[in-house]
Amino acid sequence: MRCAVLVLLLAAVPAAAQESKTKPDRVVLFKTTEQGPLKLHIFEPEGHKATDQRPAIVFFFGGGWVGGSASHFYPQSQYLADRGMVAICAEYRIRSKHKTTPFECVADGKSAMRWVRSHADELGIDPDRLAAGGGSAGGHVAAATATLPGLDDPADDLSVSCVPNALVLFNPVYDNGPDGYGYDRVKERWQEISPLHNIREGIPPAIVFLGTKDRLIPVATGKAFQKKMEDVGSRSELMLWEGAEHGFFNPGKGDGTAYHETVAAMDRFLTELGYLKPAE
Repeated sequence: MRCAVLVLLLAAVPAAAQESKTKPDRVVLFKTTEQGPLKLHIFEPEGHKATDQRPAIVFFFGGGWVGGSASHFYPQSQYLADRGMVAICAEYRIRSKHKTTPFECVADGKSAMRWVRSHADELGIDPDRLAAGGGSAGGHVAAATATLPGLDDPADDLSVSCVPNALVLFNPVYDNGPDGYGYDRVKERWQEISPLHNIREGIPPAIVFLGTKDRLIPVATGKAFQKKMEDVGSRSELMLWEGAEHGFFNPGKGDGTAYHETVAAMDRFLTELGYLKPAE
């Protein structure tokens, strides 16, 4: 019932209006690379202070490791900030702008998670309630921070864990094997970078949103990820949207219903984990 109420409340605000009014409270530099600086776009709850110990989430944008921008998850971030979490949209290197490969994307994702966790006192967050989320290739980056044992930036402080405490994944590209997405770009190194093939005991709980008509990520891949997670004792919730295609969760898709539904489900998942207070 509470999830249905959230959908109704969200639907009262047009998706376009939600996008137009969303801007981060601040932007900070977290990494300098040869190809350019990388920043975090931070959304904070009203009245947030550095002395707070709020849960937080880092979102990674979609775009096939080629394009995209940190503004991709601004609407979801603003929503979560309004609900009491610190939400952060991370930049990472992409091929169109930085001439890089998916391996640099993963390294930057891990760097972002480590920077946020190591600056928890400044950010006013709880380093033990730090989630990662993302869509499509950004979902891959988020899943990679939780599953891949390698591909760290040599400049990172590896004593700080990059592993999130929860995952919120929107049609994630998490199978990079010979029959998965992106194999042509990673080839013989696919086992290093494919989250599906690096699931082991201790992977944090995940919720996955996937359309049944997604041409890039088959439902079978979502079910395979869920089974592997459950086999090692990790929670993995797979939510399917009948007839939906890739990117269905974005606010500009259709009438915005799927956007509202995925945000409500994300809220419910994070509430169950204790990251959000139950909606009144």
